[in-house]
Amino acid sequence: MDNIAIFYGILFIIAFLYASVGHGGASGYLALMAIFSVAPEVMKPTALMLNLFVSLTSFIQFYRNKHFIWQIFLPLALASIPMSFIGGMISIDAHIYKKILGFLLLIPIARFLFFGNIKITETRKSNILLSVLIGGSIGFLSGLIGIGGGIILSPVLLLLKWTDQKQTAAISALFIFVNSLSGLAGQFTKGIEFSSGMIGYVAVAFIGGLLGAYFGAKRFPQTVLKNVLAVVLMFAVYKLLFTSA
Repeated sequence: MDNIAIFYGILFIIAFLYASVGHGGASGYLALMAIFSVAPEVMKPTALMLNLFVSLTSFIQFYRNKHFIWQIFLPLALASIPMSFIGGMISIDAHIYKKILGFLLLIPIARFLFFGNIKITETRKSNILLSVLIGGSIGFLSGLIGIGGGIILSPVLLLLKWTDQKQTAAISALFIFVNSLSGLAGQFTKGIEFSSGMIGYVAVAFIGGLLGAYFGAKRFPQTVLKNVLAVVLMFAVYKLLFTSA
């Protein structure tokens, strides 16, 4: 792959920033791989594998800082896990996959540019039936596209005011881990193909995720880095939606 140093540099930033808000980073990894024209059949399992390492690291940091709420997580996860497995079993046309991913990347762009400043002063009680519906829907899309779903779940939790920023990050991190594991299991039923540089990807993402989770669970200004990542994602959206590459 050309410009491998640039690839690894952006990969590190993606893992750092996503982990700092409780995400595994799959949507960012997919965007990066799309820019470098990696095949969709390689993109999905590679992104989910990176998700496992980064999201678990992120969860541990936020959990240690007592931000996790089991009562909100469980109905979301119990609905999402089987649906993510089903989604992972489904193969879709490469052209359609790229278009869906392109539209999906608009969510993390909004997440980094706008939702990072939401202040939740008082939370509301969660609804179990609504949680099951949300979890199942996000789970299916996660397995289908190759993401953990946290980038979708986070703004939903914040808009519903079920959790504050730190609680959202903690719940999203474990949600991403179980969905990624389930989505990978679904993909294994149809055969799976990883990138030849997987070991290097994991090492860079793990280090970035470890640092991001550590600083994110505390207090760390990330405005400049978030803007840089948003620009990278915008470029990926353009390439996925408006070019044939």
